[in-house]
Amino acid sequence: MRYRVKQKVAWACWYSLINPALAGRFAHSLILLLVATVGFAQNREGVGPGGRYYRVHDYRDDFQVYDEAAKAYVPYIDEQHRDMTAVSAYVDLESNRHYKLLISTKEDGYLFINAALKRKLIAGQWQVLDIDSLYRAYRRSNAARSEIFITLYGAPGVENKSLFIGYPKSATQKPVVLRDDNLSLRPRSFSVYDDFAGLGLLFLLATHAFLYTFYRRAFLRFYNLRDLLSLRAQEESFLINRPLSGTNLLFTLNLSFVLAYLILFVQSRNLDVFASRSLLFGTQRLNALLGQFALLSGAAFMALVGKYVALEIVGGLYKLREIVNVHYFKLLQSSLLFFTGFAILLAIVAFNTTSTSWSERVVLFPLMAFYTARLTFLFFVIRGSVPIKNLYLFSYLCIVELIPLIIGVRFAL
Repeated sequence: MRYRVKQKVAWACWYSLINPALAGRFAHSLILLLVATVGFAQNREGVGPGGRYYRVHDYRDDFQVYDEAAKAYVPYIDEQHRDMTAVSAYVDLESNRHYKLLISTKEDGYLFINAALKRKLIAGQWQVLDIDSLYRAYRRSNAARSEIFITLYGAPGVENKSLFIGYPKSATQKPVVLRDDNLSLRPRSFSVYDDFAGLGLLFLLATHAFLYTFYRRAFLRFYNLRDLLSLRAQEESFLINRPLSGTNLLFTLNLSFVLAYLILFVQSRNLDVFASRSLLFGTQRLNALLGQFALLSGAAFMALVGKYVALEIVGGLYKLREIVNVHYFKLLQSSLLFFTGFAILLAIVAFNTTSTSWSERVVLFPLMAFYTARLTFLFFVIRGSVPIKNLYLFSYLCIVELIPLIIGVRFAL
C-alpha cells in the first residue's frame, strides 16, 4: 500500500514538471490522497483492551444529552454541553451482529442500558460486551430494528469517554500474497454432518426405523390417526393396560428425542424457548449441541414419566384410576403424531426456503391449537368411558393438563 502511494506521488510530480498547467490539480489530488491514507491508517489502528480490536464505528459524534428545556434528547455540542455528566447514544444491534461493544472511561463512572444500571465503569479499564448476547437479551420481536440506549455517567464532557463498535483481530491472520500462477477452481470441502439439523433428522429417522422394524404392531397403533380419533379405547390392549412397559417406554423415549430436537431447532432460528437463553449461546458447535440434545431428551423423558405418576395420584384422589391408562395412552399417541409431523414440517420449510422470517407465531399458534384440541378430545374420551360428573372431570383435567401447561409457559416466558 505505501509503496504504491509513493510510486504514484513520484510519477505525478515528474509529470507536473513537464506540464505546469496540471500543478494546481495535482496539489489538490495529493491532499485528498493524503487525507484518505491517514483515514485508512486510523481505521486500522487497534482499539479496546491491548488494541486487539479493529474500529468499526466510533460513537464520539453520535452522543446525545437530555435537554430540560426541550424535554428531549439533543445532539451533544461541546460548547453547550461540556458540563453534562451523562451522555447517551443509540446502538443498532441487528446491524452490528458478531461485533463487540467497547466502553472505557478515564474516570470512574456507570453504564446504563435502556435507563437501567448495569455495571460500574472502572477508570482506565475496557468493558467488552458481546453484541450477539445483547441482541438476544434486548431485541423486540415487534420492532423493525433492535436498538438499545446506552448511557455513560461520570465525569463531565465526552473527552474521557470512549464508545466503539469493534471487531477482534485474528491472532493467526497472515498477509495475503498474490501469486502470478493460474487459478484453479475446486469444490469447497465441508462436512454435512456439522449441521445439527440434518444430523438430528437422520437420528430421528433411525429411531423411527428401529421402532417400526422391531415393534411394528405398537408402531402402527401409535401412529394411527383413525385409532387416535376413536372415542372408544380398547382398555385390554397391551399398550394401554401396561403404560410403563418396555415398549411404551421406548416410544416415550422416542417422543423425548423429537421434543429435544424441536427445542434446539426452534432456538437455532433465533427464537428463545427459555428466558434464561442458556441454550445455543454463542458458537453453535456440534459437540455442544449433542450434549444439549442429550440433556433435553432426558428432561423430556422424565417429564413424560412424571406425567403418568401425576395422573395416578390425581386419578386416585378423584377415584378415576380406571381411565388413567387410557388418558396416558391417548396423550402419548396424540403427542407422537403431532410433534413428529410438526418437526418434519419445520425442517422441510427451513431446508427449502432461505429467506423465511421466523417469528414466535410460527410455533405458538400450532401449539396452542394442539393443546386446546387435545384437551377437548380427552374430555369426550373420558366422558364416554366412565359415568362421571362434568365438574369432577373438569377439575381432573385442569389439574393434570391445564395447570402444568400454564406453569410451563410461565417458566418459558
